[in-house]
Amino acid sequence: MRASSLADPAAGLVLVPMTMDDVDEVYALECSVFPHPWSRANFSDSISAGYDAWLLRNSAGELAGYFLLMYALDEAHLLDVAVAGSRQGTGLGRYLLDTLCARAKERGAASVLLEVRPSNERALAVYRRFGFAEIGRRKGYYPAHEGKREDAIVMRHAV
Repeated sequence: MRASSLADPAAGLVLVPMTMDDVDEVYALECSVFPHPWSRANFSDSISAGYDAWLLRNSAGELAGYFLLMYALDEAHLLDVAVAGSRQGTGLGRYLLDTLCARAKERGAASVLLEVRPSNERALAVYRRFGFAEIGRRKGYYPAHEGKREDAIVMRHAV
């Protein structure tokens, strides 16, 4: 657990590994913050595959956020990251990005890659402020409303 301070968005929170027992709760948070959420199976499959999956909880055990990373050679791929709606805008997104980048570096990654929807302007702003740079686009990558597709902006951050 991190030391408490007024400037510390993670004060009173602890980072714990995500397990299969957490999937329903993580899925519920995912559905509450994303219009096109991952499925329960996406989370279960990621845990089964041994991906680097972590939760951020308060002392009462309430879920504040999470992230999942996949490693390939010298890169980490940020599969999913989320902050509970009631905690958005408090710096927890940056804290999770700091934490996952540190984990990636410890595991030998030189960079972290991610995809984000162009319509997810809030996430794009957070990633850009953090130092992620757009390196490409994947056309029609995401499902969108009414059977349409949405591009993915591919971003990279050196760790």
